Amino acid sequence: MEEQVARFVSTEEKLPLPPPPSEVGFIGNVRRNLFATPLDSVLSVIAGAFIVWAAMNIFNWAWLDAVFTGSDRTACLVEGGGHGGACWAFVSAKFGQFMYGVYPFGERWRIDVTVVLLALLVAGLAIPRVPHKRLNAILLFAVFPFVALVLLTGGEFRFAGGTVALVFLVAAVATLSSVLAKPDVDISQLPVKIAAGLAGLALLLLLVSAAVDPDLFRFLGYRFSILSVGAFFASLAAIALGVWAGFRAGSEGAGVFGLLVPTLAALAFMVLMTGDFGLRPVPTNLWGGLMVTLVVAVSGIAASLPLGILLALGRRSSMPAVRLFCIVFIEFWRGVPLITVLFMANFMLPLFLPEGVTFNQLLRALVGVALFSAAYMAEVIRGGLQAIPKGQYEGADAMALTYWQKMRMIILPQALTLVIPGIVNTFIGLFKDTSLVYIIGLADLLGTVRRGFNDPDWITPTTPATGLVFAAFIYWLFCFSMSRYSIYTERRLDTGHKS
Repeated sequence: MEEQVARFVSTEEKLPLPPPPSEVGFIGNVRRNLFATPLDSVLSVIAGAFIVWAAMNIFNWAWLDAVFTGSDRTACLVEGGGHGGACWAFVSAKFGQFMYGVYPFGERWRIDVTVVLLALLVAGLAIPRVPHKRLNAILLFAVFPFVALVLLTGGEFRFAGGTVALVFLVAAVATLSSVLAKPDVDISQLPVKIAAGLAGLALLLLLVSAAVDPDLFRFLGYRFSILSVGAFFASLAAIALGVWAGFRAGSEGAGVFGLLVPTLAALAFMVLMTGDFGLRPVPTNLWGGLMVTLVVAVSGIAASLPLGILLALGRRSSMPAVRLFCIVFIEFWRGVPLITVLFMANFMLPLFLPEGVTFNQLLRALVGVALFSAAYMAEVIRGGLQAIPKGQYEGADAMALTYWQKMRMIILPQALTLVIPGIVNTFIGLFKDTSLVYIIGLADLLGTVRRGFNDPDWITPTTPATGLVFAAFIYWLFCFSMSRYSIYTERRLDTGHKS
Protein backbone atom coordinates (compact mmCIF):
# COMPACT_ATOMS: atom_id res chain seq x y z
CA MET A 1 0.00 0.00 0.00
CA GLU A 2 2.80 2.43 0.87
CA GLU A 3 4.53 1.70 -2.42
CA GLN A 4 1.34 2.47 -4.36
CA VAL A 5 0.91 5.84 -2.58
CA ALA A 6 4.55 6.78 -3.08
CA ARG A 7 4.15 6.42 -6.84
CA PHE A 8 1.75 9.42 -6.84
CA VAL A 9 3.98 11.80 -4.75
CA SER A 10 5.95 14.18 -6.95
CA THR A 11 9.61 14.61 -6.21
CA GLU A 12 9.95 17.78 -8.34
CA GLU A 13 8.76 21.33 -7.56
CA LYS A 14 5.84 22.39 -9.72
CA LEU A 15 5.95 26.07 -10.79
CA PRO A 16 2.66 28.00 -10.48
CA LEU A 17 0.84 28.66 -13.72
CA PRO A 18 0.48 32.32 -14.79
CA PRO A 19 -2.97 33.86 -14.25
CA PRO A 20 -5.28 34.06 -17.25
CA PRO A 21 -4.59 37.19 -19.37
CA SER A 22 -8.21 38.27 -18.96
CA GLU A 23 -7.81 38.54 -15.18
CA VAL A 24 -4.68 40.72 -14.88
CA GLY A 25 -3.26 43.89 -16.35
CA PHE A 26 -5.29 46.66 -17.92
CA ILE A 27 -7.89 44.33 -19.39
CA GLY A 28 -8.35 42.54 -16.10
CA ASN A 29 -8.73 45.77 -14.13
CA VAL A 30 -11.28 47.13 -16.61
CA ARG A 31 -13.25 43.90 -16.61
CA ARG A 32 -13.20 43.60 -12.81
CA ASN A 33 -13.99 47.24 -12.00
CA LEU A 34 -16.17 48.42 -14.89
CA PHE A 35 -17.82 45.37 -16.42
CA ALA A 36 -18.21 42.98 -13.51
CA THR A 37 -22.01 42.80 -13.87
CA PRO A 38 -24.49 43.70 -16.63
CA LEU A 39 -25.57 46.80 -14.68
CA ASP A 40 -21.95 47.89 -14.25
CA SER A 41 -21.42 47.44 -17.97
CA VAL A 42 -24.40 49.64 -18.89
CA LEU A 43 -23.40 52.36 -16.43
CA SER A 44 -19.77 52.26 -17.61
CA VAL A 45 -20.77 52.64 -21.26
CA ILE A 46 -23.09 55.57 -20.48
CA ALA A 47 -20.49 57.29 -18.28
CA GLY A 48 -17.74 56.71 -20.85
CA ALA A 49 -19.86 58.17 -23.64
CA PHE A 50 -20.66 61.23 -21.52
CA ILE A 51 -16.99 61.75 -20.61
CA VAL A 52 -15.91 61.52 -24.25
CA TRP A 53 -18.66 63.92 -25.32
CA ALA A 54 -17.79 66.44 -22.56
CA ALA A 55 -14.05 66.19 -23.22
CA MET A 56 -14.51 66.81 -26.95
CA ASN A 57 -16.74 69.83 -26.34
CA ILE A 58 -14.37 71.29 -23.74
CA PHE A 59 -11.40 70.76 -26.05
CA ASN A 60 -13.22 72.41 -28.95
CA TRP A 61 -14.31 75.35 -26.79
CA ALA A 62 -10.99 75.89 -25.01
CA TRP A 63 -8.65 75.22 -27.93
CA LEU A 64 -9.95 74.57 -31.44
CA ASP A 65 -12.60 77.33 -31.52
CA ALA A 66 -10.82 79.65 -29.05
CA VAL A 67 -9.42 83.08 -29.85
CA PHE A 68 -5.95 83.71 -28.42
CA THR A 69 -5.07 87.12 -29.88
CA GLY A 70 -6.97 90.33 -30.34
CA SER A 71 -7.19 93.90 -29.14
CA ASP A 72 -10.93 94.19 -28.50
CA ARG A 73 -14.25 92.34 -28.53
CA THR A 74 -14.42 92.08 -32.31
CA ALA A 75 -11.80 89.33 -32.24
CA CYS A 76 -14.10 87.10 -30.16
CA LEU A 77 -17.42 87.81 -31.85
CA VAL A 78 -18.93 85.14 -34.10
CA GLU A 79 -20.39 86.15 -37.44
CA GLY A 80 -24.14 85.91 -37.33
CA GLY A 81 -24.19 85.92 -33.53
CA GLY A 82 -24.10 82.92 -31.24
CA HIS A 83 -21.46 81.53 -28.94
CA GLY A 84 -17.97 80.77 -30.15
CA GLY A 85 -14.94 79.39 -28.38
CA ALA A 86 -13.10 80.78 -25.38
CA CYS A 87 -11.94 84.39 -25.60
CA TRP A 88 -8.42 83.99 -24.23
CA ALA A 89 -7.56 87.35 -25.80
CA PHE A 90 -9.67 88.91 -23.02
CA VAL A 91 -7.58 87.15 -20.36
CA SER A 92 -4.37 88.17 -22.11
CA ALA A 93 -5.43 91.82 -22.31
CA LYS A 94 -6.57 91.91 -18.67
CA PHE A 95 -3.89 89.65 -17.20
CA GLY A 96 -1.99 92.46 -15.48
CA GLN A 97 -5.19 93.75 -13.93
CA PHE A 98 -6.15 90.24 -12.78
CA MET A 99 -2.79 89.89 -11.03
CA TYR A 100 -2.22 93.40 -9.62
CA GLY A 101 -5.54 95.24 -9.77
CA VAL A 102 -5.01 98.93 -10.53
CA TYR A 103 -1.68 99.02 -8.70
CA PRO A 104 0.53 101.61 -10.47
CA PHE A 105 2.29 99.97 -13.40
CA GLY A 106 5.70 101.38 -12.55
CA GLU A 107 5.48 100.06 -8.98
CA ARG A 108 4.39 96.49 -9.72
CA TRP A 109 7.97 95.29 -9.28
CA ARG A 110 7.40 95.69 -5.55
CA ILE A 111 4.66 93.06 -5.64
CA ASP A 112 6.93 90.75 -7.64
CA VAL A 113 9.75 91.15 -5.10
CA THR A 114 7.34 90.45 -2.24
CA VAL A 115 6.02 87.28 -3.89
CA VAL A 116 9.55 86.05 -4.67
CA LEU A 117 10.66 86.64 -1.06
CA LEU A 118 7.60 84.80 0.23
CA ALA A 119 8.17 81.87 -2.14
CA LEU A 120 11.84 81.56 -1.17
CA LEU A 121 11.15 81.65 2.56
CA VAL A 122 8.24 79.22 2.35
CA ALA A 123 10.34 76.86 0.22
CA GLY A 124 13.11 77.05 2.81
CA LEU A 125 10.69 75.79 5.45
CA ALA A 126 8.73 73.36 3.29
CA ILE A 127 11.66 71.48 1.73
CA PRO A 128 13.22 69.18 4.36
CA ARG A 129 16.74 69.25 2.92
CA VAL A 130 17.10 73.03 3.05
CA PRO A 131 19.26 73.94 6.10
CA HIS A 132 18.87 76.75 8.66
CA LYS A 133 15.19 76.13 9.41
CA ARG A 134 15.24 78.32 12.51
CA LEU A 135 16.66 81.30 10.61
CA ASN A 136 14.10 80.73 7.85
CA ALA A 137 11.27 80.69 10.38
CA ILE A 138 12.47 83.92 12.01
CA LEU A 139 12.75 85.66 8.65
CA LEU A 140 9.36 84.40 7.47
CA PHE A 141 7.28 85.08 10.58
CA ALA A 142 9.11 88.00 12.24
CA VAL A 143 10.77 89.95 9.42
CA PHE A 144 8.92 89.28 6.17
CA PRO A 145 5.49 90.69 7.26
CA PHE A 146 6.97 94.12 7.94
CA VAL A 147 9.17 94.11 4.83
CA ALA A 148 6.13 93.16 2.75
CA LEU A 149 4.06 95.90 4.39
CA VAL A 150 6.67 98.52 3.53
CA LEU A 151 7.09 97.25 -0.03
CA LEU A 152 3.38 97.10 -0.78
CA THR A 153 2.32 100.36 0.87
CA GLY A 154 5.46 102.46 0.47
CA GLY A 155 6.25 102.64 4.18
CA GLU A 156 7.13 105.89 5.96
CA PHE A 157 4.36 105.46 8.52
CA ARG A 158 3.75 108.32 10.93
CA PHE A 159 3.59 106.72 14.35
CA ALA A 160 2.33 108.55 17.41
CA GLY A 161 4.42 108.63 20.56
CA GLY A 162 2.11 106.12 22.23
CA THR A 163 2.85 103.60 19.48
CA VAL A 164 6.59 104.07 19.98
CA ALA A 165 6.18 103.53 23.72
CA LEU A 166 4.11 100.39 23.06
CA VAL A 167 6.82 98.94 20.79
CA PHE A 168 9.47 99.35 23.46
CA LEU A 169 7.09 98.05 26.13
CA VAL A 170 6.80 94.83 24.11
CA ALA A 171 10.60 94.74 23.92
CA ALA A 172 10.79 95.17 27.70
CA VAL A 173 8.35 92.30 28.30
CA ALA A 174 10.32 90.06 25.91
CA THR A 175 13.57 90.95 27.69
CA LEU A 176 12.11 90.18 31.12
CA SER A 177 10.74 86.86 29.82
CA SER A 178 14.22 85.91 28.59
CA VAL A 179 15.75 86.86 31.93
CA LEU A 180 13.18 84.90 33.95
CA ALA A 181 13.85 81.84 31.78
CA LYS A 182 17.34 81.60 33.31
CA PRO A 183 17.60 79.12 36.20
CA ASP A 184 19.32 81.57 38.59
CA VAL A 185 16.79 84.38 38.17
CA ASP A 186 13.32 84.70 39.69
CA ILE A 187 10.77 87.45 40.17
CA SER A 188 11.68 87.94 43.84
CA GLN A 189 15.06 89.51 43.00
CA LEU A 190 15.01 93.29 43.42
CA PRO A 191 16.17 94.36 39.90
CA VAL A 192 13.68 92.01 38.26
CA LYS A 193 10.91 93.12 40.60
CA ILE A 194 11.59 96.80 39.83
CA ALA A 195 11.75 96.07 36.08
CA ALA A 196 8.41 94.26 36.20
CA GLY A 197 6.90 97.16 38.14
CA LEU A 198 8.17 99.65 35.56
CA ALA A 199 6.70 97.57 32.74
CA GLY A 200 3.35 97.51 34.55
CA LEU A 201 3.57 101.28 35.09
CA ALA A 202 4.28 101.81 31.38
CA LEU A 203 1.22 99.76 30.45
CA LEU A 204 -0.95 101.72 32.89
CA LEU A 205 0.28 105.05 31.50
CA LEU A 206 -0.46 103.94 27.95
CA LEU A 207 -3.99 102.88 28.88
CA VAL A 208 -4.67 106.19 30.62
CA SER A 209 -3.13 108.09 27.70
CA ALA A 210 -5.47 106.32 25.28
CA ALA A 211 -8.51 107.14 27.43
CA VAL A 212 -7.85 110.87 27.80
CA ASP A 213 -7.02 113.57 25.27
CA PRO A 214 -3.74 115.06 26.51
CA ASP A 215 -1.67 117.87 25.05
CA LEU A 216 0.96 116.66 22.58
CA PHE A 217 4.53 117.83 22.05
CA ARG A 218 7.27 116.70 19.68
CA PHE A 219 10.06 114.56 21.11
CA LEU A 220 12.59 112.56 19.06
CA GLY A 221 10.56 113.35 15.96
CA TYR A 222 7.31 111.88 17.35
CA ARG A 223 4.28 113.51 18.95
CA PHE A 224 4.19 112.38 22.58
CA SER A 225 1.97 113.23 25.49
CA ILE A 226 3.24 113.49 29.06
CA LEU A 227 1.80 110.07 29.83
CA SER A 228 3.16 108.36 26.70
CA VAL A 229 6.65 109.78 27.16
CA GLY A 230 6.56 108.52 30.74
CA ALA A 231 5.61 105.07 29.43
CA PHE A 232 8.47 105.27 26.93
CA PHE A 233 11.10 106.01 29.59
CA ALA A 234 9.62 103.43 31.97
CA SER A 235 9.96 100.80 29.23
CA LEU A 236 13.58 101.78 28.58
CA ALA A 237 14.34 101.57 32.30
CA ALA A 238 12.70 98.13 32.48
CA ILE A 239 14.87 96.96 29.57
CA ALA A 240 18.04 98.27 31.24
CA LEU A 241 17.23 96.60 34.57
CA GLY A 242 16.35 93.34 32.83
CA VAL A 243 19.66 93.25 30.94
CA TRP A 244 21.55 94.08 34.15
CA ALA A 245 19.76 91.29 36.03
CA GLY A 246 20.68 88.87 33.26
CA PHE A 247 24.31 90.01 33.35
CA ARG A 248 24.41 89.50 37.12
CA ALA A 249 23.05 85.97 36.63
CA GLY A 250 26.13 85.07 34.64
CA SER A 251 25.18 85.94 31.08
CA GLU A 252 28.23 86.91 29.07
CA GLY A 253 28.93 87.49 25.42
CA ALA A 254 26.22 85.78 23.41
CA GLY A 255 23.96 85.65 26.48
CA VAL A 256 23.94 89.43 26.91
CA PHE A 257 23.46 89.89 23.16
CA GLY A 258 20.45 87.58 23.35
CA LEU A 259 18.92 89.83 26.00
CA LEU A 260 19.46 92.83 23.72
CA VAL A 261 17.79 91.19 20.71
CA PRO A 262 14.25 92.43 21.59
CA THR A 263 15.49 96.00 21.93
CA LEU A 264 17.47 95.80 18.69
CA ALA A 265 14.40 94.34 17.00
CA ALA A 266 12.29 97.25 18.29
CA LEU A 267 14.81 99.76 16.92
CA ALA A 268 14.93 97.96 13.56
CA PHE A 269 11.13 97.92 13.46
CA MET A 270 10.93 101.67 14.02
CA VAL A 271 13.57 102.38 11.36
CA LEU A 272 11.89 100.08 8.85
CA MET A 273 8.36 101.36 9.38
CA THR A 274 9.11 105.08 9.63
CA GLY A 275 12.13 105.38 7.33
CA ASP A 276 11.99 106.99 3.90
CA PHE A 277 13.13 104.44 1.30
CA GLY A 278 12.05 106.47 -1.70
CA LEU A 279 9.00 104.29 -2.39
CA ARG A 280 5.85 105.85 -3.79
CA PRO A 281 2.90 105.47 -1.38
CA VAL A 282 0.20 103.17 -2.78
CA PRO A 283 -3.12 103.16 -0.86
CA THR A 284 -4.93 99.86 -0.44
CA ASN A 285 -7.88 101.01 -2.57
CA LEU A 286 -5.57 100.53 -5.57
CA TRP A 287 -4.79 96.94 -4.62
CA GLY A 288 -6.64 94.19 -6.41
CA GLY A 289 -6.58 90.91 -8.25
CA LEU A 290 -4.60 87.91 -7.13
CA MET A 291 -2.54 90.23 -4.93
CA VAL A 292 -5.49 90.93 -2.62
CA THR A 293 -6.46 87.25 -2.61
CA LEU A 294 -2.97 86.27 -1.48
CA VAL A 295 -2.78 89.07 1.11
CA VAL A 296 -6.08 88.01 2.71
CA ALA A 297 -5.32 84.28 2.49
CA VAL A 298 -1.73 84.42 3.74
CA SER A 299 -2.61 86.83 6.56
CA GLY A 300 -5.56 84.68 7.60
CA ILE A 301 -3.50 81.48 7.52
CA ALA A 302 -0.59 83.01 9.43
CA ALA A 303 -2.88 84.45 12.12
CA SER A 304 -5.43 81.65 12.44
CA LEU A 305 -2.99 78.84 13.26
CA PRO A 306 -1.39 80.37 16.40
CA LEU A 307 -4.73 81.83 17.51
CA GLY A 308 -6.38 78.46 16.97
CA ILE A 309 -3.72 76.72 19.06
CA LEU A 310 -4.22 79.17 21.94
CA LEU A 311 -8.01 78.83 21.74
CA ALA A 312 -7.80 75.03 21.67
CA LEU A 313 -5.53 75.02 24.72
CA GLY A 314 -7.79 77.52 26.46
CA ARG A 315 -10.89 75.43 25.82
CA ARG A 316 -9.18 72.49 27.56
CA SER A 317 -7.79 74.66 30.36
CA SER A 318 -8.58 73.98 34.00
CA MET A 319 -9.11 77.70 34.65
CA PRO A 320 -12.88 78.38 34.40
CA ALA A 321 -12.58 81.98 33.19
CA VAL A 322 -10.15 81.09 30.39
CA ARG A 323 -12.17 78.04 29.35
CA LEU A 324 -15.45 79.99 29.32
CA PHE A 325 -13.94 82.82 27.25
CA CYS A 326 -12.53 80.39 24.67
CA ILE A 327 -15.80 78.43 24.44
CA VAL A 328 -17.85 81.60 23.94
CA PHE A 329 -15.38 82.93 21.36
CA ILE A 330 -15.29 79.70 19.35
CA GLU A 331 -19.03 79.08 19.40
CA PHE A 332 -19.82 82.69 18.50
CA TRP A 333 -17.55 82.81 15.45
CA ARG A 334 -18.56 79.32 14.32
CA GLY A 335 -22.21 80.28 14.51
CA VAL A 336 -21.93 83.37 12.30
CA PRO A 337 -21.50 83.19 8.49
CA LEU A 338 -18.30 84.72 7.14
CA ILE A 339 -20.23 87.14 4.96
CA THR A 340 -21.94 88.49 8.10
CA VAL A 341 -18.55 88.90 9.76
CA LEU A 342 -17.28 90.88 6.78
CA PHE A 343 -20.36 93.10 6.74
CA MET A 344 -20.02 93.74 10.48
CA ALA A 345 -16.32 94.55 10.18
CA ASN A 346 -16.88 96.85 7.23
CA PHE A 347 -20.07 98.70 8.13
CA MET A 348 -20.83 98.20 11.84
CA LEU A 349 -17.38 98.40 13.44
CA PRO A 350 -16.80 102.08 12.49
CA LEU A 351 -20.01 102.99 14.34
CA PHE A 352 -18.54 101.77 17.65
CA LEU A 353 -15.18 103.53 17.29
CA PRO A 354 -14.46 106.95 18.82
CA GLU A 355 -14.87 109.95 16.57
CA GLY A 356 -11.85 110.40 14.33
CA VAL A 357 -10.63 106.81 14.76
CA THR A 358 -10.80 104.72 11.59
CA PHE A 359 -9.35 101.47 10.32
CA ASN A 360 -8.43 100.63 6.77
CA GLN A 361 -11.12 98.62 4.97
CA LEU A 362 -8.66 95.89 4.01
CA LEU A 363 -7.38 95.71 7.60
CA ARG A 364 -10.94 95.24 8.89
CA ALA A 365 -11.45 92.38 6.45
CA LEU A 366 -8.14 90.78 7.47
CA VAL A 367 -9.08 90.86 11.15
CA GLY A 368 -12.53 89.41 10.48
CA VAL A 369 -11.20 86.58 8.30
CA ALA A 370 -8.45 85.73 10.80
CA LEU A 371 -10.81 85.55 13.80
CA PHE A 372 -13.38 83.54 11.85
CA SER A 373 -10.81 81.02 10.65
CA ALA A 374 -9.18 80.79 14.10
CA ALA A 375 -12.42 79.45 15.59
CA TYR A 376 -12.55 76.57 13.10
CA MET A 377 -8.83 75.94 13.48
CA ALA A 378 -9.25 75.70 17.25
CA GLU A 379 -11.73 72.85 16.90
CA VAL A 380 -9.45 70.98 14.50
CA ILE A 381 -6.51 71.27 16.91
CA ARG A 382 -8.70 70.34 19.88
CA GLY A 383 -9.48 67.10 18.10
CA GLY A 384 -5.76 66.41 17.85
CA LEU A 385 -5.26 67.17 21.54
CA GLN A 386 -8.03 64.76 22.51
CA ALA A 387 -6.43 62.02 20.40
CA ILE A 388 -3.19 62.10 22.42
CA PRO A 389 -3.08 59.19 24.92
CA LYS A 390 -3.27 60.10 28.59
CA GLY A 391 0.10 58.45 29.14
CA GLN A 392 1.81 61.23 27.19
CA TYR A 393 0.51 63.81 29.65
CA GLU A 394 1.49 61.64 32.61
CA GLY A 395 4.97 61.08 31.20
CA ALA A 396 5.46 64.82 30.75
CA ASP A 397 4.29 65.45 34.31
CA ALA A 398 6.69 62.77 35.57
CA MET A 399 9.55 64.71 33.96
CA ALA A 400 8.57 67.78 36.03
CA LEU A 401 7.89 69.85 32.92
CA THR A 402 5.92 73.04 33.21
CA TYR A 403 2.61 73.37 31.36
CA TRP A 404 4.09 75.28 28.44
CA GLN A 405 7.14 73.01 28.22
CA LYS A 406 4.83 69.98 28.16
CA MET A 407 2.70 71.45 25.40
CA ARG A 408 5.59 72.79 23.33
CA MET A 409 7.85 69.74 23.43
CA ILE A 410 5.54 66.74 23.79
CA ILE A 411 1.81 67.29 23.29
CA LEU A 412 1.45 69.87 20.51
CA PRO A 413 3.93 68.27 18.07
CA GLN A 414 1.99 65.01 18.22
CA ALA A 415 -1.42 66.70 18.09
CA LEU A 416 -0.54 68.87 15.10
CA THR A 417 0.91 65.87 13.27
CA LEU A 418 -2.31 63.93 13.73
CA VAL A 419 -4.54 66.69 12.35
CA ILE A 420 -2.48 67.78 9.34
CA PRO A 421 -5.36 66.93 6.94
CA GLY A 422 -7.81 68.99 8.99
CA ILE A 423 -5.44 71.95 9.22
CA VAL A 424 -4.77 71.99 5.48
CA ASN A 425 -8.47 71.54 4.78
CA THR A 426 -9.15 74.67 6.85
CA PHE A 427 -6.44 76.54 4.93
CA ILE A 428 -7.97 75.49 1.61
CA GLY A 429 -11.42 76.59 2.74
CA LEU A 430 -10.00 79.93 3.88
CA PHE A 431 -8.28 80.47 0.53
CA LYS A 432 -11.53 79.90 -1.36
CA ASP A 433 -13.54 82.04 1.08
CA THR A 434 -11.38 85.05 0.25
CA SER A 435 -13.63 85.55 -2.78
CA LEU A 436 -16.32 86.86 -0.39
CA VAL A 437 -14.39 90.09 0.21
CA TYR A 438 -15.65 91.24 -3.20
CA ILE A 439 -19.08 91.73 -1.62
CA ILE A 440 -17.73 94.48 0.67
CA GLY A 441 -15.97 96.28 -2.17
CA LEU A 442 -12.50 94.72 -2.17
CA ALA A 443 -11.31 93.71 -5.64
CA ASP A 444 -9.88 90.23 -5.14
CA LEU A 445 -9.12 87.90 -8.06
CA LEU A 446 -12.73 86.87 -8.67
CA GLY A 447 -13.98 90.40 -8.15
CA THR A 448 -11.45 91.84 -10.59
CA VAL A 449 -12.38 89.24 -13.20
CA ARG A 450 -16.07 90.03 -12.79
CA ARG A 451 -15.39 93.75 -13.11
CA GLY A 452 -13.64 93.03 -16.40
CA PHE A 453 -16.91 91.72 -17.81
CA ASN A 454 -18.28 95.27 -17.76
CA ASP A 455 -15.55 96.66 -20.00
CA PRO A 456 -17.34 97.75 -23.22
CA ASP A 457 -14.29 96.76 -25.25
CA TRP A 458 -14.64 93.12 -24.21
CA ILE A 459 -18.38 92.43 -23.89
CA THR A 460 -19.01 89.18 -25.78
CA PRO A 461 -21.13 86.07 -25.09
CA THR A 462 -18.02 84.04 -24.18
CA THR A 463 -16.18 86.62 -22.06
CA PRO A 464 -17.81 85.71 -18.70
CA ALA A 465 -17.26 81.97 -19.14
CA THR A 466 -13.63 82.49 -20.14
CA GLY A 467 -12.89 84.78 -17.20
CA LEU A 468 -14.55 82.47 -14.68
CA VAL A 469 -12.70 79.43 -16.03
CA PHE A 470 -9.42 81.33 -15.68
CA ALA A 471 -10.22 82.35 -12.09
CA ALA A 472 -11.31 78.80 -11.24
CA PHE A 473 -8.03 77.43 -12.57
CA ILE A 474 -6.01 79.84 -10.39
CA TYR A 475 -7.98 78.85 -7.28
CA TRP A 476 -7.62 75.16 -8.15
CA LEU A 477 -3.88 75.53 -8.70
CA PHE A 478 -3.26 76.95 -5.23
CA CYS A 479 -5.67 74.60 -3.45
CA PHE A 480 -4.35 71.52 -5.24
CA SER A 481 -0.78 72.51 -4.36
CA MET A 482 -1.68 72.78 -0.68
CA SER A 483 -3.45 69.43 -0.83
CA ARG A 484 -0.50 67.65 -2.45
CA TYR A 485 1.96 69.13 0.03
CA SER A 486 -0.31 67.95 2.84
CA ILE A 487 -0.18 64.40 1.46
CA TYR A 488 3.60 64.63 1.12
CA THR A 489 3.95 65.82 4.72
CA GLU A 490 1.71 63.03 6.00
CA ARG A 491 3.80 60.42 4.22
CA ARG A 492 7.05 61.93 5.44
CA LEU A 493 5.85 62.01 9.05
CA ASP A 494 4.06 58.65 8.68
CA THR A 495 0.96 59.72 10.58
CA GLY A 496 -1.21 56.87 9.37
CA HIS A 497 -2.46 54.31 11.89
CA LYS A 498 -1.59 50.96 10.35
CA SER A 499 -3.21 47.81 11.64
